[in-house]
Amino acid sequence: MKIWPIKPGVRSKIYLGMFSLLLLLGLVIFFLVTRIMKESLLEENRNRGVSLAVNLSARMVEPLLAMDFLRMKTLVDETVRLSDDISYTFVLNNDQKPLVHTFKGGFPVELIPVNVVSNFHRYSMRPLDTGDNLVYDYAVPVFVGRDRLGTLRIGLFTTRIEKTFNRIMVSALLSTLFVILIAVFAATFLVRPVTQSIKRLHDSTERALRGDLDIHTAPLLKKNCWDIMACHRTECPAYGNLYHRCWYTAGTLCPTCVEGDYAGTISSCRNCAVYRKCAGDEIQSLAESFDSMILSLKNNLSGLEAADKTLKKQKNVLRTILDTVPDFISLQDRNGVYISVNWAFCKMLGKTEDEIIGKTTFDVFPGKQAEVYHQEDLDLFLTGEPLDKENRVVKGNCIKWYHLVKIPILEGNAQISGLLCSGRDITEFKRVQEQLTQAQKMESLGQLAAGIAHEINTPLGVILGYAQLLLEAVEDSSQDQEDLRIIVKQTKIASRIVADLLKFSRPVESVVSEVDINQAVEDVLSVVEHSFNLELVVIKRAYGAHLPPVKGDEEKLKQVFVNLLKNALDAMGDGGVITIKTNYLKQQGELLVSVSDTGHGISSANMKKIFDPFFTTKGVGRGTGLGLSVTFGIIKELGGTIEVKSPLVPEMDRRDGQGPGTGFFVYLPVNNGAGVNGSASSRA
Repeated sequence: MKIWPIKPGVRSKIYLGMFSLLLLLGLVIFFLVTRIMKESLLEENRNRGVSLAVNLSARMVEPLLAMDFLRMKTLVDETVRLSDDISYTFVLNNDQKPLVHTFKGGFPVELIPVNVVSNFHRYSMRPLDTGDNLVYDYAVPVFVGRDRLGTLRIGLFTTRIEKTFNRIMVSALLSTLFVILIAVFAATFLVRPVTQSIKRLHDSTERALRGDLDIHTAPLLKKNCWDIMACHRTECPAYGNLYHRCWYTAGTLCPTCVEGDYAGTISSCRNCAVYRKCAGDEIQSLAESFDSMILSLKNNLSGLEAADKTLKKQKNVLRTILDTVPDFISLQDRNGVYISVNWAFCKMLGKTEDEIIGKTTFDVFPGKQAEVYHQEDLDLFLTGEPLDKENRVVKGNCIKWYHLVKIPILEGNAQISGLLCSGRDITEFKRVQEQLTQAQKMESLGQLAAGIAHEINTPLGVILGYAQLLLEAVEDSSQDQEDLRIIVKQTKIASRIVADLLKFSRPVESVVSEVDINQAVEDVLSVVEHSFNLELVVIKRAYGAHLPPVKGDEEKLKQVFVNLLKNALDAMGDGGVITIKTNYLKQQGELLVSVSDTGHGISSANMKKIFDPFFTTKGVGRGTGLGLSVTFGIIKELGGTIEVKSPLVPEMDRRDGQGPGTGFFVYLPVNNGAGVNGSASSRA
């Protein structure tokens, strides 16, 4: 098992740092002092050697002139005996020949060229290493006037310098160590209270981390604020509070205190007598701030715990409400991840809440369905417009209809932060709606039958009248009488049938609802597109995105689109292209649905009559001329307008096999009062 080394504490680090700093400082001072002393001793030795050599050279002038070797010898011997650090002395003539010397074992001639002084220098010094000792050799020229008589050489040992230097080094080292030791003791005395305060603060921090908030780090004061101010107001929050300073306590009753935030309060407290007497150093201030922070944290935690209990209770109530409502509800974040769903949503998908939360649309729904929903979400995040639609979902042999509403959730900065989806199962409603639609078709058929019945009644009455007159004019029991009786009988039967049709057909009101134009157009195209393709006609779609709904009868609107599409089909002989477009004209507040073809177009003469009943340019048996008239009536009922334009393509821009084309443009008002006093006009 690997044992990790224990890291030093703050006290050890401070001691180690101060000791290292003092040691480094002492060593630097020691080396600087010793270097300076050594240079001083060397300088003193050099000056001493020069002085001895110059003095001896001055005394050597007279013996050299008289060539008194005995006196010269006496002078050099006396010089050597002056001090133990003088190693040797000798005199050279101008030919560098030794005249006298103090060597006992013979003159070492190799010393002669080692140190040579010129006539232009006062002296010359060279250090010589003899193997045992270091000798400084001084050479001084001996002059009489301008004439040089010879050279005096003196050698000095460094023993005296080294001894002096060693004594100084020992003294400096001992002095440095003594100073360091005194500094360490002084630092220990000064650092100990600081480290103890830091340790106490560290222990309190660890206790706070373990959840113990009943801790006190700051030391007790010798005199408290109520004693200093002679205050006896026990209702003051600072009264009797031994561990929390009054300048950190909110709502104190001292007349010198000011209200406001901590920054304003502490600035005024600095001039208070309590603060001036009780405020300590930075460590004590830190401990007092820590105690105040722990107290504030304790109070905040108590408030948070109470708020948490309230939030949990409200969350349970909200959850109960959401799980009780039949509508399925889901909440997604900005990335499309589900963060909340209710019980109805889980039931619809057949999944548990844990299987949905944290997942995206692609994880929850099948592939194509997920792609559609994902694209809707992207469009909603991009535009910020709510989405209201109906979804048809096929599960095996079962068809389900759902009404969905998707609403963006806005943050404070008007940024979309999520998506709320609410919906319900409207399968039963759609079934009833289909029944109503079928009933409306039957109503339309009844109205048509009523119109036909009214038209047939007149000729039937004429036939019956003339047949009865003829019966009076023919002979009894004749074949003519029998034939006329048959005519009368069958006419009465037809008249009774017409009467029954008139009784059956009675006017009914339109079913007004919010219609998704794109969906209505697509429903029509899904029925007729196959037959159009058999006629070599291609249908192109260009749907506008996020169109607002239109109030009206959806089946009647579909009848409008069917009529316009069939009219476009009849306008093309050998195939072509039909383009149907939808768009929202925001400034006009209208939806535009256009149906254009590449057929033979409409002449200017027929342009004003195309909406008249029974007007048609088609051949016999191919049309009644009621399609565009009925279309105009339905659009009028919705309060909209219809415009026709032909040709659509100029002659110069037409391609082979392409006609001038015709376009019908239907304008439907948004949020209108459709079905009530609607008015329309033709823009042909």
